Amino acid sequence: MSEKGGAEGGSVVSRPVEGELRLQLAGDWTGNRRPVTADQLRRELATAPAVRRLTFDARQLGAWDSGLLTFVLMVGKVCAERQIAVDQTELPEGVRRLVALATVVPERTREDQEPGRLPLLAWVGDRAIGAWRQNVEMTAFLGEAAVACGRLLTGRARFRRTDLFTIMRDCGSRALPIVSLISVLVGLILAFVGAVQLQMFGAEIYVASLVGIATVRVMGAIMTGIIMAGRTGAAFAAQLGTMQVNEEIDALKTMGFSPFEFLVLPRLLALSLMMPLLCLYADLMGILGGLFVGVFMLDLNVMEYVNMTQASVRLKDFWVGLFHSCVFGVLVALAGCLRGMQCGRSASAVGDAATSAVVSGIVSIVVATGIITLLCNVLGI
Repeated sequence: MSEKGGAEGGSVVSRPVEGELRLQLAGDWTGNRRPVTADQLRRELATAPAVRRLTFDARQLGAWDSGLLTFVLMVGKVCAERQIAVDQTELPEGVRRLVALATVVPERTREDQEPGRLPLLAWVGDRAIGAWRQNVEMTAFLGEAAVACGRLLTGRARFRRTDLFTIMRDCGSRALPIVSLISVLVGLILAFVGAVQLQMFGAEIYVASLVGIATVRVMGAIMTGIIMAGRTGAAFAAQLGTMQVNEEIDALKTMGFSPFEFLVLPRLLALSLMMPLLCLYADLMGILGGLFVGVFMLDLNVMEYVNMTQASVRLKDFWVGLFHSCVFGVLVALAGCLRGMQCGRSASAVGDAATSAVVSGIVSIVVATGIITLLCNVLGI
């Protein structure tokens, strides 16, 4: 088999000599051309079963571009199928370097891109093993966080105070606009929902009781916690995940600093301290939202609404709401820091860590709310 190509380029496959097949390259190899196809080369090798080595003769080779590289890679792939060694020593140095660069990372096959579906038992086992590893990592993280808090109580924790104040500012004052907006809207929604039913009985004044108790006892803390999970928890995960990618956490370990004391502890303290204050602010904004509906939509007097709110909301409702907010602050901070410390070493892993931190934070808030509500009912609070 032979295809001669003068100026446009071509190749000649010579007959094997002592188990060696020589492939001659001639002319210019530019453009999207392949004078010898893979099937033709396979047929040539099939007629010469004794071939164990293939070499190139590039003495008559002219100009070349990526078309030659594609051809050389195709030849190497066909020879690999038949366990034939390929000698590229006579190729130009630039071709050899580019071929070596192209073969550093193997081509992804369809099996790699689309893994086959696992059997049911294998899928269940894989999920169970993953869940067990997650529990082990979470337990280890909580243990490290507890040790860091213990060192803080004994005055031995090492972290920068400026980091703590900076994080407190980010978690506190900079979160006020979004907390204000969401809390006012939640108060408006609660007042509208209550007014629809209470107007049927002429009891519009009890909208103040509904909004006040619901906001102060649960809804203010829940909405603040969800806002902070989406805003601050994701930020914690992204910050620590980026540090993992840049190997900054490894550098801290090398210098003898505990990442939990230096990175996790300030974030945990900052969010735990700011959440009760944000919750009180959210309670106020929620009550103001209900007041707006009561005054401008239900024709209630401002003082009537305020007095009814004062009569309905008890001091223990405030304490229950503050307790909710403290728990939510700890949970959101732990979820964000945990996902950040578990982050992989790629940009996509940072995004996955932020997403996982938000989901974990919101789920933990809902679960904690159910547990605390159940305990309050059992204790009669």
